[in-house]
Amino acid sequence: MRYFLTTCAVIIILIQGCQSPNSQNSKTANTDSTYTITGKIAGLDSGLVYLFNRQSDAEKLDSSVIKNGTFSFTGKADSPAFFLLGILNNGHKEYRLGFFVQNGQINISGKKDSVADAVITGSATQDEYKSFLASRKPLDEEEKKLGKLYDSLQTKGDKRGTDSLEKIFDGFSKKEKEFVKDYAKSHPSSFIAAFEVYQQFSYNPDAAELDSVYNDLALGIQNSYFGKKIKDVLDIAKKTAVGKTAPEFAQNDASGKPVSLSSFKGKYVLVDFWASWCGPCRAENPNVVKAYSKFHSKGFDILGVSLDEKKDKWEDAIKKDNLVWTQVSDLQGWKNSVAAEYGVQGIPMNFLVDKDGKIIGKGLRGEDLEKKLAEVLK
Repeated sequence: MRYFLTTCAVIIILIQGCQSPNSQNSKTANTDSTYTITGKIAGLDSGLVYLFNRQSDAEKLDSSVIKNGTFSFTGKADSPAFFLLGILNNGHKEYRLGFFVQNGQINISGKKDSVADAVITGSATQDEYKSFLASRKPLDEEEKKLGKLYDSLQTKGDKRGTDSLEKIFDGFSKKEKEFVKDYAKSHPSSFIAAFEVYQQFSYNPDAAELDSVYNDLALGIQNSYFGKKIKDVLDIAKKTAVGKTAPEFAQNDASGKPVSLSSFKGKYVLVDFWASWCGPCRAENPNVVKAYSKFHSKGFDILGVSLDEKKDKWEDAIKKDNLVWTQVSDLQGWKNSVAAEYGVQGIPMNFLVDKDGKIIGKGLRGEDLEKKLAEVLK
């Protein structure tokens, strides 16, 4: 599954406000790394186009007004970078297109009603990305079928069916990872390989597995943007692996009182990352409530860490979902300091900590959580 990086769904984030005002005029730019993007979207004669750099932590990168159906950008790319093109039409209709940019002349040609299928030429890295996507098309088709089946079962309220399908999704996720691992091994000097490894292995990574994949990449790719991002994920995964001491933290509850993880010492505690706006989290909450009701009297507790930004919505979700255990949040959304410390890249996510503060399980959902608790709380 293609998990949301820093969000709750299982798809890649495409537009996240990763922009910076650093485009340069071609007259003054270093021509060795200058790119020029020229685009034409048939049927779209006016509007505003934004260019987002997914490899920048700053805000808006650049914008261009569509004139006579065309737009253009000029900037610098010292190495291949993943960009997002956002097109606003009539102030509200938005189209999105993700692609790799590198130095040179890049042309985009598409149609208003199918911007995502636009033809992009002039970027060798984008050509490779297109080939990669074509090679994994059977996986995409399989994922679509599973998604449609899951939606159908959920609409019918068939919990047994959706729970069973979760296991199939787990198997599919492993298949996707194997596909990317094989690609990285056979393309060690590929920016696309690093990009895909980061996408696939950032959510609940197995440290040993990711370490092996990372070491297959060429040194130059390890030192690239996504290579460094993989290394960041790997370093945190090693610190939060099963068997390691859970990182200590303290954060305020809804009343402003600080609560520390160490205050739960002597109990089995689930550090549960979630948010009121996260659909999969809310769908998982009944399973967590069930586990709490069943094992709380045996020494099990939960410390919820919310990635919310609005206190009222956080508190409302706690009440609606009957989350009676301790909840904390710094109300910083994806900038939550505890989530960063634990390397949380997607939610729901959790870490089961034993009486001595050791991590004994992670990413436990549905029946897996109850099985693990039954095993340790006999």
